[in-house]
Amino acid sequence: MFLSRFIGRTALLAAAKSESSAAAAAAAASTATSGSNPLEQFFEADYPEEGKPVYGRSWKASELRLKSWDDLQKLWYVLLKEKNMLMTQRQMLHAENLRFANPERIPKVRKSMCRIKQVLTERAIEEPDPRRSAEMKRMINAL
Repeated sequence: MFLSRFIGRTALLAAAKSESSAAAAAAAASTATSGSNPLEQFFEADYPEEGKPVYGRSWKASELRLKSWDDLQKLWYVLLKEKNMLMTQRQMLHAENLRFANPERIPKVRKSMCRIKQVLTERAIEEPDPRRSAEMKRMINAL
């Protein structure tokens, strides 16, 4: 009986190892075929002089009040990614003693992020359920 349990367990372990190695190989193949480095997200693409994009303004609180909680969370993470990209780019250029091309973009992103926090805090204060309000405030402070 002990021998049959031992053989059954070793067979299960071998099957699990082969499945995990196959999944790892598939994941490695998909990353190798895409060819994009995940760190490229922290750098903006170079644009030719005549084709430079025009950057917009920061979000207004009145516009943000119209959005749902989920949309505001998604927008927060898009702005966080944009802020990280801009700060990385500014730091890299500063290290090479070069000028940052668009320094006015960083305050726009920061203002938008502060306004999102303001709108979410307003919603948390207006929440009639005190437990839900406290939970919302904790989530906002974690942002």
